Amino acid sequence: MSGKIDASSLDLQDRVVTIKRVTKVVKGGRTISFAALVVVGDGNGYVGVGLGKASETAEAIRKGKEDAKKHLIFVQRNQFNSIYHQVTGHFGSANVLLKPAPDGTGVIAGGAVRAVMELAGVKNIITKCIGSSNKRNVVNAAIEGLVSIKTPETVARLRGKQVSEILG
Repeated sequence: MSGKIDASSLDLQDRVVTIKRVTKVVKGGRTISFAALVVVGDGNGYVGVGLGKASETAEAIRKGKEDAKKHLIFVQRNQFNSIYHQVTGHFGSANVLLKPAPDGTGVIAGGAVRAVMELAGVKNIITKCIGSSNKRNVVNAAIEGLVSIKTPETVARLRGKQVSEILG
């Protein structure tokens, strides 16, 4: 998604979005394991999501944190700690609509997307999950939406114009 980011220099917080109990039927009976979906972020633009699987919940969460640290992205935000423009993230059959909001709105989002937005440092946003409600796909769709945000400077550079021309 993004270039290599050194996670050791960041003060990362983590949030467990979901823990699933997974049962596998084998010849000798059932084996039970756990899958943990974990979001990590510094609350200042960096956020990542990871999945950990293990026979114990604590180990699954630890593995999920390590996986999330490997997949960190940086979220571009405007002066109101919101996003620059409306965007829709797609992952599987889950779609997440992300709309910028004025200062004082807060994070209007469901549980899975709320974890991503709060840990990314986005303070004012309106979101809507469309399609699948699978938490793993919804979180990944939110991350895809955040990755696809373009700043006015980026758009101006791509079009060969000044930022003032883009913002009107």
